[in-house]
Amino acid sequence: MLDLTAALTRLKQDHLYRRRRISESATGVHINMDGRELLSFCSNDYLGLANHPEVVKAMRDGADYWGAGSGASHLVNGHSAAHHALEEELAAFTARPRALLFSTGYMANMGVIAALCGRGDYVFEDRLNHASLLDGGLLSQARLQRFAHGDANALNKKLAERDSGEMLVVTDGVFSMDGDIAPLPELAAKAKQHNAWLMVDDAHGFGVLGANGGGCVEHFGLGMDEVPILIGTLGKAFGTFGAFVAGSEEMIEYLIQKARPYIYTTALPPAVAEATRASLKLLQEDQWRREKLQTLIKQFRKGASELGLQLMNSDTPIQPLLIGDNDKAMAMSDALLKQGILISAIRPPTVPEGTARLRVTFSAQHREVDVDQLLTVLESVA
Repeated sequence: MLDLTAALTRLKQDHLYRRRRISESATGVHINMDGRELLSFCSNDYLGLANHPEVVKAMRDGADYWGAGSGASHLVNGHSAAHHALEEELAAFTARPRALLFSTGYMANMGVIAALCGRGDYVFEDRLNHASLLDGGLLSQARLQRFAHGDANALNKKLAERDSGEMLVVTDGVFSMDGDIAPLPELAAKAKQHNAWLMVDDAHGFGVLGANGGGCVEHFGLGMDEVPILIGTLGKAFGTFGAFVAGSEEMIEYLIQKARPYIYTTALPPAVAEATRASLKLLQEDQWRREKLQTLIKQFRKGASELGLQLMNSDTPIQPLLIGDNDKAMAMSDALLKQGILISAIRPPTVPEGTARLRVTFSAQHREVDVDQLLTVLESVA
């Protein structure tokens, strides 16, 4: 039997123990946590929509009409007109025939991969993919093979070795801990060459990239022919909760029949769907939010470079400051906290050994003066 006390002690000794902080205010760039007001740079609310008045009103009105919960799974009687309208609007947004809502991004990734692949098939994943994508590959019972990060040639070699079974290539669009963008045109070309599916989880790309917030596929000018399976989560730039997959009529209908995390889970509350419909409209209309993010990113990268800080190669709101040592990363996070700035230290197993970092993330709600404050405090603690 596992000695839980000893296991927890080892985590603390290795500086890998995680503690939950208690937030006492709504999500935003200024939050109250553990009795203090902090300037936060660790939220995924990239466009600042989580507390937008129109989004909050849509959820409130939705709750007044639909109630607090959906009451059942989608295939029983939990699929409301609100869910259906959101799916149609997400399909139009992604320029695909259909979209399908899931309760979480984790469930969407596991459900889609396991539905499309099984024993005798092959799943090829970027080495730095999110845990949900890797777990989906394992759950499917297909042969899971990982290729070097962002390396289309490495993928090509692995694809060329296989001559039977379904082949599914899976990658993040924007990598959540590095902030870099997958080379989707190259990956799509290799997948198509070998008659393999390409699935992209664009959780951190939607809303942020593309002229209309369409994410990585819009950024690269790709369509359903190149990326047949597109995943998005609603709890980041959309500012709400849940996830979706967008694709062909046949694929969505197949997932409705076969994706177990969809079939056997209570549908998310209709009020959340109504809120997401409001945020989807704002996400597309408010180009200034994406422009503001780019201004803040350039300001931060320029300032960090002048301070000699080691940033990773990212043009997205995810700006990791590479530290390396777990203890040092924790110490810097604690030092920032003492000066009123909240940035989480990211350590293994979330990132590879020896690459602990401070994961700095920006929101359109941040101001340039906030970035100046961050740089000033980083200079004092680095």
